[in-house]
Amino acid sequence: MKNFLYLLILAFLAAACGPSYEEKKRLTRAQQAQLKKEDSLALKVAVLPTLDCLPIYLAKEHRFFDTLKTDVRLRLYTAQMDCDTALANGRVEGSITDLIRGERLQTKGTPLRYVAATNTHWQFISNRTARVKEPKQLGDKMVAMTRYSATDYLTDLALDGVQTSATVFRIQINDIPLRLRMLINNEMDAMWLPEPQATTARLAKHPVMMDTKTKDIRLGAIAFRENALKDKRRQQQLNAFVKAYNRACDSINHYGTKEYADLIKKYCRVDDKTVEALPKMNFPHAAPPREADLARAKKK
Repeated sequence: MKNFLYLLILAFLAAACGPSYEEKKRLTRAQQAQLKKEDSLALKVAVLPTLDCLPIYLAKEHRFFDTLKTDVRLRLYTAQMDCDTALANGRVEGSITDLIRGERLQTKGTPLRYVAATNTHWQFISNRTARVKEPKQLGDKMVAMTRYSATDYLTDLALDGVQTSATVFRIQINDIPLRLRMLINNEMDAMWLPEPQATTARLAKHPVMMDTKTKDIRLGAIAFRENALKDKRRQQQLNAFVKAYNRACDSINHYGTKEYADLIKKYCRVDDKTVEALPKMNFPHAAPPREADLARAKKK
């Protein structure tokens, strides 16, 4: 009985000496404020579940950024328009994008610096059940794309000078994984897909009508807000980002994309068959886009 009373007194004293409910709330608020401050100071980059983001994923997962003492935080989206919104609203400092959308952002009041031209390419893929093998057969068919983007521009290019039997309906499907599912589920007649989603579509026997690789069109880019880079600390973060990005590109080029199958499956949400069937790709170091590609974007 004495032991029980002794333990009871100890428990009471421990409870009395512990933090009160109000103290816990203050501690939580302080922790939240600290986390918010750390996030505001970090370099935030919007990314998509696409293969052009693989160097960024690799640099993050293999701690290349940490080695350079730079806090880089990724914001994962599934639609380019969401990345652009985050960029325009200041929620991120940088983003994966395409030059068509980048130039539109700038005309809307968000000055950008194109830090890197990526190896992004798109394939124009038709639904095998639609029996469409070339653009002229797209009359009265639905094409999934995103307005004011590379896919919109490429649809114009594919249909330029082509006579179709009826109107081609452009359906705005911004979410890339959703776009692919609509093809697999026979809900869309044709669409533009990047890698690795294009490989998944090809494995399902959906035919390719056009490939930007054969057209020498390079519209993929990584852009940062100019206003964010006016700060010296941000500029240092950007320099570290580029250094880590280039190191990641070297690693992928040396070992091949399949060496990083775990990252591709994790971030791009594809299976082993897709990873195994991916085409060989080269990831160039960060460098500004070509003038010819910028000129295409400015004309759109």
